[in-house]
Amino acid sequence: MKRVAVLGSTGSIGVSTLDVLARHPDRYVVTALAASTNREALLEQCVRFRPAVAVLEDPAAARLLALDLRAAECPTAVVCGLDALNAAVASPEVDVVMAAIVGAAGLPSTLAAARAGKHVLVANKESLVMAGALLVDAARRSGAVLVPIDSEHNAVFQCMPPSLRTGEAPQGVRRILLTASGGPFLRATREQMAGVTPDQACAHPRWRMGRKISVDSATLMNKGLELIEACVLFGMEPSRVSVVVHPQSIVHSMVEYVDGSILAQLGNPDMRTPIAHALGWPERIASGVESLDLVAAARLEFEAPDLLRFPALVLARAAAEAGGTAPAALNAANEVAVSAFLAGRLDFLGIPALIDGVMCAHRNAPANDIGDILEADRWARELAQAGLGRAARAGA
Repeated sequence: MKRVAVLGSTGSIGVSTLDVLARHPDRYVVTALAASTNREALLEQCVRFRPAVAVLEDPAAARLLALDLRAAECPTAVVCGLDALNAAVASPEVDVVMAAIVGAAGLPSTLAAARAGKHVLVANKESLVMAGALLVDAARRSGAVLVPIDSEHNAVFQCMPPSLRTGEAPQGVRRILLTASGGPFLRATREQMAGVTPDQACAHPRWRMGRKISVDSATLMNKGLELIEACVLFGMEPSRVSVVVHPQSIVHSMVEYVDGSILAQLGNPDMRTPIAHALGWPERIASGVESLDLVAAARLEFEAPDLLRFPALVLARAAAEAGGTAPAALNAANEVAVSAFLAGRLDFLGIPALIDGVMCAHRNAPANDIGDILEADRWARELAQAGLGRAARAGA
């Protein structure tokens, strides 16, 4: 029986993870759940799964959750804050950690899980983007296992040789091909994209995701972050990682070998597939996902991304090539820009423009420790916020 902690349990990945876990009560038990502020959803999950501990970010919400659980006669203990979260993932009562907290906020707990030698299911791509080398090094030192949850990286993981070691380029692999759906604006002109609303940007044609990652998919920054992530996970130079647009979202990614073979992982667009794979690895377990009907799918189309309409990919590749603190700065600027767009303070095309301004001003430095990374993150956020202020004053 494996004991599982689900971080970000009330988000889309967390909910899908609990769905898969519930299908295998003989294999898994939920021992910890963590959320940011969604007390009501976390309460329902605690009553259903009865974990030993629940973690909330906000102290006031945590106090209310404790009262609610007591009224429901649920024995789950409630704690709050980052230190409590890190302690929960490092606990000897946890074997597997689903790291699904969105954004830079998920880095400390993901790193804590890796340092504690856990089986870490990495859904928090920002951890790998910001501090990939530190995360991989921590896993090597502790004996932790890192299995990617992003559908693309999980697909690559499945197509790699069995001898794969995280962070090291496998023998015989020529390149990785990451597939992108193209998002809701694949055929839109820049003029059309200039006036899109947050709801339009979040209306993904294939996947059901949170709002932040949906906007990243619409700008293709999500694919740019995944390019950086792939370089870290699989030890590949950016020049050996390509992005190809595949609107059907059936082929989740591919690996090309030096003999000319290309291995691909196919499946319906449902995050329960990579979650079940990562939970069961190296075995296979049922996910609840329907079988792929290739006849019904009929056509699988591929095309190159339009870098003029989607410059976020260019910015991300440049950050991957620069290394150091550049990926952390890129991620921070993107988080600020996306948040501003969702709040109605920045237009859609302003997202890559704001990021570009931050990256042009960024002076790259080695990312030797977590302090270097957090300082780059802080600097980029401050500059991005200043850029938003200038834009607001200019438009007033």
